[in-house]
Amino acid sequence: MNLESFYEYCLSKKGVTEHFPFDQDTLVFKVGGKIFALSSLSKWEEGKPAINLKCDPDRATELRIEYDDIKPGFHMSKLHWNTVNINKTVSDVLVTQLMDHSYELVFKSLTKKLQNEILDL
Repeated sequence: MNLESFYEYCLSKKGVTEHFPFDQDTLVFKVGGKIFALSSLSKWEEGKPAINLKCDPDRATELRIEYDDIKPGFHMSKLHWNTVNINKTVSDVLVTQLMDHSYELVFKSLTKKLQNEILDL
């Protein structure tokens, strides 16, 4: 996976916006004003890409056991977030599934009103 495919995939989801709320390096994707994915642009440039994604706590633990390249979320809640090292032992297919899972978790946490507004876009 490359940065462009990560970027385009995140933005292809309904209601997603991109931000740089922390600094000019950390690209953040939000749905309904809540973060579902973030990544350091400089890490992509260095050839060490990683993405932070929200994850169900039980599944997060299972993934960390199964994959050396899925770790507790860097600078995030270790219970609800994973850092996924890209282009290593985690397939692009699984990374995409984990991005979908993160988006869905955050989307489902939004108010019904906001969910409906996003679906109507």
